[in-house]
Amino acid sequence: MIKYNLFNEKRRIKKVIDLIFSFDKKGVLLKQLNKIMFEQQFKNIDNILHTDSGCGTELDYVEQTSWILFLKYLDDLEETKKTEAELAGQKYTYILSSEYRWDNWACPKDNKGKIDHNKALDGDDLKDFVDHQLFPYLKKFKAEDSNTIEYKIGEIFSELKNKISSGYKLRQILNAVDDMHFRLYEEKHELSHLYESKIKNMGNAGRNGGEYYTPRPLIKTIVKVIDPKIGDTIYDGACGSAGFLVEAYNYLTENKFKLSSKEMDTLQNKTFFGKEIKSLAYIIGIMNMILHGVEAPNIKHVNTLAENINDIQEKDRYKIILANPPFGAGIGREIQQNFPIKTGETAFLFLQHFIKILKAGGRAGIVIKNTFLSNTDNASVSLRKLLLENCNLHTILDLPGGAFQGAGVKTVVLFFEKGKSTKKIWYYSLNLDRNLGKTNSLNESDLAEFVELQKTKADSENSWSVNIKNIDEKTFDLSVKNPNKKEEAVLRDPKEILKEIERLDKENEKVLRGIKGIL
Repeated sequence: MIKYNLFNEKRRIKKVIDLIFSFDKKGVLLKQLNKIMFEQQFKNIDNILHTDSGCGTELDYVEQTSWILFLKYLDDLEETKKTEAELAGQKYTYILSSEYRWDNWACPKDNKGKIDHNKALDGDDLKDFVDHQLFPYLKKFKAEDSNTIEYKIGEIFSELKNKISSGYKLRQILNAVDDMHFRLYEEKHELSHLYESKIKNMGNAGRNGGEYYTPRPLIKTIVKVIDPKIGDTIYDGACGSAGFLVEAYNYLTENKFKLSSKEMDTLQNKTFFGKEIKSLAYIIGIMNMILHGVEAPNIKHVNTLAENINDIQEKDRYKIILANPPFGAGIGREIQQNFPIKTGETAFLFLQHFIKILKAGGRAGIVIKNTFLSNTDNASVSLRKLLLENCNLHTILDLPGGAFQGAGVKTVVLFFEKGKSTKKIWYYSLNLDRNLGKTNSLNESDLAEFVELQKTKADSENSWSVNIKNIDEKTFDLSVKNPNKKEEAVLRDPKEILKEIERLDKENEKVLRGIKGIL
């Protein structure tokens, strides 16, 4: 009886497996299995880091995971390049020296392809190697061309530190990452989604976490409106986690398998450009683009605002600019000297940079604080005048509070084209029937009406146009004032109300005296 049941069970399992694979011709099951496996590995890594005394926040988790992922990616890339060279009858020269390659220091293998625990470093030996040999070696890489892997190695490890205090826990993480692979499109695709979710979680990791994450539905909407084409150069001078560049790449590769090899080469090497000053944001941006399919992202690790905009030449300009520059005052005078309009507000300096570095006929979508539209200080007024005279500011998207998690400011998106002055501005005020927050975030359907109406710049309950002739030439105030919105009752001043009560009391008293006289 037992044998019979076992035999039937084997037959049943075989039928189930055959059935699954008969429906899995497009590899749906394989993708799902990869997703589950990668999700579990990321969870395991986070759990290990959570128990390590050197890592205290979500920012630390992403940073430490990122440098390990990068070195694993580099190993896979080198092996792919080596195979390609051998097929072409050529010899491949490795970027890293033998002792610093993944298969030698991180996860050496035995004859069966399993980790050789006799050779694999562990505990203090592993930590000492990483801190005193691996990182100093990687920091020495230098290259002028930001499009090279050598440049990225040097910049990533120039300021980064290994914060994992336990060599034993580092060994566990290395073993987990060793099971991740970056050679197949499907594998990178699944990893990219998981990595994006980690970046999103950083938005809740302390006061500064949100600067690494702009809501993806908003980015996708901005990209749709700008509508980049293959051949355009796309730039973000404050790229952070490279969300804008990634979504622009996704937009241009929506029908990836229909693109020619020449078009793919253009996308890989001649399309996406970024700059980022912070080390953590830099490695996250690099890793995010790699996982989405850009092998060697052209992102420079520099301070964009340190460049004098008068030095920008035609060869330096870009066709498309997509950005959400950081907000906040405190920029020193030495940096302000690089701009004709002096201001301590970071975003206003970035806006000057973007206007200058945009090609004639180029298009831009820039997120900025809504106070930019109405501030009365000299710098704000001058900057609005500069924008209106040098560019066609054709669209302003007014976003509700809470669009950016953790940010206490309201924002707008400026859409403009360089080369023609502004004649008419089309406004759209995003009015939602709910409050946005951590559990109720902005989504693409919220912005669907905006995208549709923007094509013809039609008037509606939430949209209207303003002729530039009707804008005050002294203040250039561009405030959002929806003429289609029903006027709300104006609340009176409390003092005025009290005076009105006193007046009515006196009148009542007078009437009462008259009545008493009659009686």
